[in-house]
Amino acid sequence: MSEMKTTWRTLVSAQDLAAALGREDLIVFDTRHSLAEPEAGEAAWRAAHIPGAFYAHLDRELSDHRKPHAGRHPWPDAADFTAALGRWGVTPAHQVVVYDAADGALAAARLWFMLRTLGHERVAVLDGGLQHWQALGLPLESRVPVATPAPPYPATFDEQRLLDARQVQAHVASGGLLLDARAAERFRGDVEPIDRVAGHVPGARNRPYAQSMQDGRFRPADELAHEFQSLLQGRDSGEVVAMCGSGVTACHLLLALEHAGVNDARLFTGSWSGWIDDPQRPIARGE
Repeated sequence: MSEMKTTWRTLVSAQDLAAALGREDLIVFDTRHSLAEPEAGEAAWRAAHIPGAFYAHLDRELSDHRKPHAGRHPWPDAADFTAALGRWGVTPAHQVVVYDAADGALAAARLWFMLRTLGHERVAVLDGGLQHWQALGLPLESRVPVATPAPPYPATFDEQRLLDARQVQAHVASGGLLLDARAAERFRGDVEPIDRVAGHVPGARNRPYAQSMQDGRFRPADELAHEFQSLLQGRDSGEVVAMCGSGVTACHLLLALEHAGVNDARLFTGSWSGWIDDPQRPIARGE
């Protein structure tokens, strides 16, 4: 029974997940996704996945494209997401593990943060993702799992952790820390491969999500904690807001923050693609 109480809240190693496969309280999700080929991730899941893993699609279950002016991956309504969790059989008693192809940025950390924002504590991202799992020679299967449906997950999002563009503008104006997880060249506005306008939110600080990684896995928590504390400069963790291009890789930065002991940081859901939806909003370029 003690095995059933194991709780992973940020990261889980491939070895620990492999040992836990088959546990009644474990539900695994594959969230592989390609921005260029939105259906490629699900096709790859059908071909081979970690045994028992369900597939969660970034565009279908982890975003709501019916919402205008909310960025490229609009945050879904709680009712839709909790209904989807129920169809997969997820309850508050389950330990959830999420993975994608490699580092968790597309879109394992997104699902992790969505569950955390519902108040679900027992959710973690597979460190190193499927790439590391395969490198260790751990098992895969092609059988599509059958869910045991449950009622819609009994929770709603903590709206305090989800900010829109107006709230972010006020946050920065009041001295709050806004961390942009995009690569430095996109932050500076040197290049913009996805959105129609290049640059960043005035007052934002650049902290590329990839800086949290080493050889495809998360760097040690104490190393990251030292770096993040120098960025926070004494601010409370609740004064930290993360953003990126569309609110997906920002969740990877939020996962790194929590891995490093910085809890309660928040998300700019629309991120850069939501910010530039209104041409009246100011844009900064350069460092």
